[in-house]
Amino acid sequence: MRLIVPLQGVVQGRGGLFVGSLIPCCLFYFLQLYLKRRRSPPPDSDSTELPRTSSRSSLFTRGNSIGRVRVSSRAVPLAKPPDSPYYIGLERVKTDPYDRVSNRDGIIQLGLAESTLCFDLLQRWMSENLMDSMMMMHSDVDGGFDISSIAMYQRFEGLLEVRVAFADFMSRIMGGNVSFDPSNMVITAGGTPAIEVLAFCLADHGNAFLIPSPYYPGFDRDIKFRTGIELIPVHCRSSDNFTVTVSALEQALNQARKRGIKVSGILFSNPSNPVGNILSRETLHAILSFAQEKNIHVISDEIFAGSVYGDKEFVSMAEVAGSGGFDKSRVHIIYGLSKDLSLPGFRAGVIYSFHEDVVNAAKKLMRFSSMPVPVQRILISLLSDTRFIEEYMAAHRQRIRDKHFLFVEGLKQLGIPCAESGGGLYCWVDMSSLLTSYSEKGELELFEKLLSVAKINATPGTACYCIEPGWFRCCFTALADEDIPVIMERIKPLTESSRS
Repeated sequence: MRLIVPLQGVVQGRGGLFVGSLIPCCLFYFLQLYLKRRRSPPPDSDSTELPRTSSRSSLFTRGNSIGRVRVSSRAVPLAKPPDSPYYIGLERVKTDPYDRVSNRDGIIQLGLAESTLCFDLLQRWMSENLMDSMMMMHSDVDGGFDISSIAMYQRFEGLLEVRVAFADFMSRIMGGNVSFDPSNMVITAGGTPAIEVLAFCLADHGNAFLIPSPYYPGFDRDIKFRTGIELIPVHCRSSDNFTVTVSALEQALNQARKRGIKVSGILFSNPSNPVGNILSRETLHAILSFAQEKNIHVISDEIFAGSVYGDKEFVSMAEVAGSGGFDKSRVHIIYGLSKDLSLPGFRAGVIYSFHEDVVNAAKKLMRFSSMPVPVQRILISLLSDTRFIEEYMAAHRQRIRDKHFLFVEGLKQLGIPCAESGGGLYCWVDMSSLLTSYSEKGELELFEKLLSVAKINATPGTACYCIEPGWFRCCFTALADEDIPVIMERIKPLTESSRS
């Protein structure tokens, strides 16, 4: 106690004034000097800061020694910058987008399959019907608006009314040769969750789908990111207009089995993306026969079914499956309104399956990606407006045909051919004559020249797993007519330099 209270000896009179006060005082001040030397000096920048306790110091020391807090191993590769030319091109356009008024030297977007060709028709319908479609379809007994019809929880798989409207619409745009049962349908928030959920239901982690290539590069993200399912390209060649054959499927399946990979199904787009060719009834029949023989699933992505403009007939795999002799439970259809109705912002997709377990599982999974109820109300009204739909689809197909003709003719004037196509919002362009070397490296060099010199973003075949260098997908349905000569003028110097 004397070390803490140095005058205690004086107060209590122990040992006299000298012994009772001097020795304890000396000991106290020596202790203070010792502690002061051991204590680290306060920072110069803030003399008023309280000294940290030893526990606080050790806490921060331990944190610094560990490093940054980690995220999951699943998230690490997703957080990295994209390495596919498809996504690299899309990101480059965002930094310097072309505008015919405010930025005529910007990059022209030919890498995104979206359409503005019929926005005038959509604008008119929306301005006349948008609010009524949400507010008047479910009024109360007094004729007023019932907020609960759009604000409360509804079925995750989609309202019955919207599934009925989708079924009727899909049958109509597919020529009326096939009917769709709303009970086999699950509504999704776009085509991306539709294909992911379907893949989740059909294959296990580590399994694979066969997919004819070239194929839409977005499938890599849509399927691989979270399901752990692999995609095995089935290489098709220009000599067959990039149409898949049974022999190519057989070869790819055998190679996968030799590598110990279980193939669970075949995935393809019809009309093809990126080529734009339409699979014949005979080809679809052959694919389904092959799948039935090997006891695997068939996934037909028919999101461009209403965007056909050629003379060839579009046939849905649902129609082939119902033609007799097939096990329909292995057939699954993907559809949506991003392309045929030019509504990618509405995030409207469909899973259609003949397999009861797939439908039931997909319904439960829709809690993660269900379509908002107000959007469903709008689509019920839109898809049920038969007069508008007929007017829209006729204009949509005609305007695609006209734009395709202008774009392809412009390329022909430069000596650049395109593959034969009859559907989709794009064309498959053969720029092999512009390559400095007939290789993947030469193709990527041309891709960079198009981006940096010509200021055009076109998706290279490498991103689509095409084995023939020099092919590019060019989307043309978001272009104005006056943009097409600008594009050709930008490509022209590259064609001239390749010939010199």
